[in-house]
Amino acid sequence: KIREKIPYEIDGIVVIVNSNEIFEKLGKVGKAPRGAIAFKFPGKQATTVVKDIKIQIGRTGALTPVAYLKPVRVGGVMISRATLHNEDEIKRLDVKIGDTVIVGRAGDVIPDIIKALPELRTGKEKKFKMPERCPVCGAKVTRLKSEAVSRCKNPDCFAQKREYFYHFISKGAFDIDGLGPKIINQLLEKGLISDPADLFKLEIGDIIPLERLPCKKPKAFLRGFAKKSAENLVEAIQGKKEISLPRFIYALGIRNVGEETAQDLSVQGGPLPRADQPRAEASGWASIDRLKKMSIKDLEKVKDIGPIAAKSIYDWFRQKRNVKLVEKLEKVGVRIKRYKPQTTNYKLKGRTFVLTGGLETISRDEAKEKIRELGGEISESVSKKTDFVVVGKEPGSKYDKAKKLGIKIINEQKFLKILR
Repeated sequence: KIREKIPYEIDGIVVIVNSNEIFEKLGKVGKAPRGAIAFKFPGKQATTVVKDIKIQIGRTGALTPVAYLKPVRVGGVMISRATLHNEDEIKRLDVKIGDTVIVGRAGDVIPDIIKALPELRTGKEKKFKMPERCPVCGAKVTRLKSEAVSRCKNPDCFAQKREYFYHFISKGAFDIDGLGPKIINQLLEKGLISDPADLFKLEIGDIIPLERLPCKKPKAFLRGFAKKSAENLVEAIQGKKEISLPRFIYALGIRNVGEETAQDLSVQGGPLPRADQPRAEASGWASIDRLKKMSIKDLEKVKDIGPIAAKSIYDWFRQKRNVKLVEKLEKVGVRIKRYKPQTTNYKLKGRTFVLTGGLETISRDEAKEKIRELGGEISESVSKKTDFVVVGKEPGSKYDKAKKLGIKIINEQKFLKILR
């Protein structure tokens, strides 16, 4: 009742046991105290207008339509864009340029168009049509019958290359601090990098001439990096030369290979070489060599890898440009650490979990790590082999599929009890 009167935004309330002594005795589950619980409000919604629909190109060539909205405040955040995912989603929502729509924030975070309001149309609205050619490079756009996504098939498309670099340096991959999209864009535009391996060859003299944004005047550029800032960036890049095998596989950006599939490939990629075999000292590279040679049938034998992912991995390593990139990364000094999954006990051995929706008392990464530590496995998709689907706030299609297949669905509280 008082939420709207408060002069600041809140997304819920926390109820805490009103005794420090009892609070301490109750202890914790993971990082979550047993003496406190959060209650979240339903997501807020607002009405606005779709001013335009434009296309963004992803690292795999996927064309994603994005709605440009008349700015509207939802839950304390000004929303001006929302993804429409693909052509089928536009048809499902029946969204046109100029439409009035209801918007919200999925999980109180991601801007989302919930519904179009066709009854408010004036007749001036325009139907959106997916382009037949890539708006960046002009290459022909294709869409397979088995997919909802249209793709640019030109591997040299600048937009794809840029997104690929963003993926390579992302948190789940090489996680390079201080190297953001603005710097990547300048390095590409100035021809200083052509593939991710070139990042590790950058020198201080390459960085200093780049434009940098000052903190106090975000719209004004200052010329050049300070020498110390350039040194710090080069040092940060060089400091990430050593990487775990799952992160390296994920960083390669192979289509249909997410973080969990990269973990599966790292664990079940076959036996490591003997000490007397070449490259044994660089077991991570030995694993990559092995991955290059695996057939589609070999890849399908790896747990949770089906025919589509297996073909993607196989095809990726059959392209000369990709093999050259892997070889170049080794030449510039990237070292892949041998992967050893840490298991404290085998309480969850043989159990497969799928996570969907936002968790409140534990992060997604922490939840996955806990499952692995107890010998359990994580899958990115729901199947008959799934034992538990852990449902958080704003669950996606995995929740619906679990209900359809009769898979056991548990909430966050039950999941935390299983981890105890």
